[in-house]
Amino acid sequence: MFTNKDVMALRAKTGVGMMDCKKALVEADGDMEKASDILREKGMATANKRADKIASQGIVSAITKGDIGVLVEVNCESDFVARGDQFRELVAEIGNYIIDNNINDMDALNAISEVNALVHDAVGKIGEKIQIRRFTKYTNNVTTYIHMGGKIGVMLESTCSDSIAHDVALQIAASNPKYLNVADVPTGALEKEQEILRAQAINEGKPLAIVEKMVMGRVNKFYKEICLMEQPFVKDGDKIVKNIIDGTLTGFVRYEMGEGLEKKCEDLAGEVEAQIAASKK
Repeated sequence: MFTNKDVMALRAKTGVGMMDCKKALVEADGDMEKASDILREKGMATANKRADKIASQGIVSAITKGDIGVLVEVNCESDFVARGDQFRELVAEIGNYIIDNNINDMDALNAISEVNALVHDAVGKIGEKIQIRRFTKYTNNVTTYIHMGGKIGVMLESTCSDSIAHDVALQIAASNPKYLNVADVPTGALEKEQEILRAQAINEGKPLAIVEKMVMGRVNKFYKEICLMEQPFVKDGDKIVKNIIDGTLTGFVRYEMGEGLEKKCEDLAGEVEAQIAASKK
């Protein structure tokens, strides 16, 4: 039904203990996503708790020319290489190529022999695997922001003044919204969140008569977490983003280096073995 690797993968994703992950997978018949939801319903999962454990390295970089901007993530094997000038120059060269040659998606980029050769040559010189993971391109009124030397990158398309656009980019980097407006939240995502919130309230022992009111209140909090326009402004918590902008926001993208990539199994297995050994002392 599921393996020890599945248990470890769920633990890496949620930060919950091994036994609770195993119980959740049993309850979910091995369905990883359902097991994750079960842990959330029980109030046990901790979002991004183990994000710093991701093994993949690299940088997120922003390249702009006139009104055109590209946000690109390129991965390598070690942080030492990611911080090096040679690797960063390669990433900038890739970004410039995307802009100069009107490349709009990864399929088009991967089909270009010149880019493949560029990466291949860099692998030979640097001595590590290098992979262009993703990019986004905007073509009108672009603002970019890079945080922590390339760990987080933001690109915003708007008609706002430069100072406000910069503040909104900082907001996106700090608060990690998923959508621009409440109306952008998919119906399926909202219904799923309502189910989880309803289960949380019931598991907390709340009377059924007030569960739905609690769900409505928590949905509003949910919107403030995931919708940019509804978020408290990072520079003044008494205001929300939609009340401080002086133009129109037409799009944004936020990359966090390594997000969503699987951690090397041997690292997590070693950590588990260390915890078991420590428990026997």
